[in-house]
Amino acid sequence: MLTASTTAVAGIRPLLTNFTYSTTCLNDTVRFTITDDITVIDSVKWYFVSPPLLPEDSSDLVEDAWHVYTAPGTYTITLKAYRNGVEDITTQTITIVPRQNANLGPDLTLCENGTTVLTAPAVPGATYTWYYLEDTVSTGTVNTFTVTEMATYHVAINGCTEIDSVNVFYSPIPDFDLGPDRTLCTGELMTLDATAQNATYTWSTGETTPTILTTGVTQTYSVVAHVAGCGDFPDQVTITFTGAPYPFNLGPDTLLCPGESVVLDAMRPEGLSYRWNTGATTPRITVRRSGDFSVFVNINGICDVLDTIGVRYSRLGEVNLGNDTTLCYGDFLVLSADYGTGNYLWQDGSDQATYHVDSSGYYYVRVQIGRCVEMDTIRVDFQDSLHVSLGMDSVLCVGETLQLMPRGAGTNYKWQDSSSVASFPVTQPGIYAIVAQNVCNRATDSVNIFYQNCDCQLFYPTAFSPNGDGINDLFRPKYRCQIGQYKLSIYNRWGDFIFFTTDPGVAWNGKHNGEPASLGTYVWIVEYVDELNAKYYRRQGTVTLLR
Repeated sequence: MLTASTTAVAGIRPLLTNFTYSTTCLNDTVRFTITDDITVIDSVKWYFVSPPLLPEDSSDLVEDAWHVYTAPGTYTITLKAYRNGVEDITTQTITIVPRQNANLGPDLTLCENGTTVLTAPAVPGATYTWYYLEDTVSTGTVNTFTVTEMATYHVAINGCTEIDSVNVFYSPIPDFDLGPDRTLCTGELMTLDATAQNATYTWSTGETTPTILTTGVTQTYSVVAHVAGCGDFPDQVTITFTGAPYPFNLGPDTLLCPGESVVLDAMRPEGLSYRWNTGATTPRITVRRSGDFSVFVNINGICDVLDTIGVRYSRLGEVNLGNDTTLCYGDFLVLSADYGTGNYLWQDGSDQATYHVDSSGYYYVRVQIGRCVEMDTIRVDFQDSLHVSLGMDSVLCVGETLQLMPRGAGTNYKWQDSSSVASFPVTQPGIYAIVAQNVCNRATDSVNIFYQNCDCQLFYPTAFSPNGDGINDLFRPKYRCQIGQYKLSIYNRWGDFIFFTTDPGVAWNGKHNGEPASLGTYVWIVEYVDELNAKYYRRQGTVTLLR
């Protein structure tokens, strides 16, 4: 895109709405783009020539405005932009030029680190912009450009991009080596490799492929690699065949599982020396990577035998279903163990590469590709949204203690003092609060506790032992007032209902369903009315059952 500059002239307002144009070529479609924020522009009016003579000399398109100039010259472009009813006027000039029919020459292949000079037509006073891959690499008044990188090159003259382009390729300097002269045992086959990039080949045998096989006849093999842009690169090697045939084989190509290694064994009783393509000179090597591994073994000091074995690794990598995780009900998780074609077995017997999880549990997968096996297990838990409740605001008698329970808070919560106790003891008036959180939500609740002097108080023991010794065998209240309505409820530590009475004279004897209750602490809640003063009371406490 080209951006024209506006020259300030006395009496003309400065540039207010920036825009660019795509080309300066004669008879090309010139596209105009507003580069300011168009969301605040209500409407526009373009004038591509001044004065406009034809309908196509103007446009009201905010986006994709265009015009075709059919005569060379310099034109004034006027843009009127309206924002909230306010008109802004911007003017720029564009100089339309014909193409110069540039010929940048044929596509080129250069040798590594080579350079070449591209030449465009010489136009007096012209500006040349050289670029490739839409990136400008040079702008100036010189009509030549020195190429140092592989790319497709273009040139624009006075903002008009020429049609012609040139592709420049690079050939690396070849580094093939046919190796030293060798003496092979009769019947051995050896591959001679002269592979180079962007090359053709001429062998002394008449073959034209990058590689050839020796023919079993003693001779000197020569090759010329004709590398585009770099020239000819010759090499030769003499292969002599002698001695008796000697069977030698490293075995079939092998496929390893991740983390495995293999020992390649070229040991032979007649072997005097060993030369691997890894540089090792031992009869055996341990391989822990993919590749082709070859070895020359000298037999009795007479001749060499050779073989190559391919070692590859299975595409099966470590199966990882991820860390154990917790989700909210309504969400789901897709577990993936996909390594392409293979055998998959999940904990429920399904055999797909992926598994849809929407409930809590342990999920297991076994993946087998060939003889390679990988396994993994993940624990997925689902939680519900928290709904915390501390109950209603309460009025207690002075001296009483209320145990606030974190009902619906789950396991991750804090009280107003940042503690996380299983129940919070209230001994003073005030506002008590709890904040609970899990992966689904954050829930809070608070309760206001008031204290007052109570005229009619019931006193309950903090412990009793129903063992029949006549001492503290029963749990019941002591009081000095006239009790009206009365309800006593007793619960165990898990909230199970144990005992209930509406008669203050009826005591709990420590039994539940006719059987002795478990030793431990129990919560009691009493509601009663002071009949004389018509006051309602509700109290709560704990009692320990002993033996």
